[in-house]
Amino acid sequence: MVETMANELETGLPSIRQIQTLIREEREIELKLVTDDLIVGKLRWQDQHCICLMDQYDQPTIVWRQAIVYLKPKF
Repeated sequence: MVETMANELETGLPSIRQIQTLIREEREIELKLVTDDLIVGKLRWQDQHCICLMDQYDQPTIVWRQAIVYLKPKF
């Protein structure tokens, strides 16, 4: 039972709530990776390990959270 809880998304964390808001609002974001790549698109979903970003061609890119330097909404 403890193992199941460790694998759940901690929805009380501010970062998780902020990403959920960006998903709900379908806001375009910039995602900077440790490789210095910059990806632009809309967040589709998140789990405890990854997020999914949809690009302008509606193609999904799954990114491991540990590869992210920053994530910010585009204005």
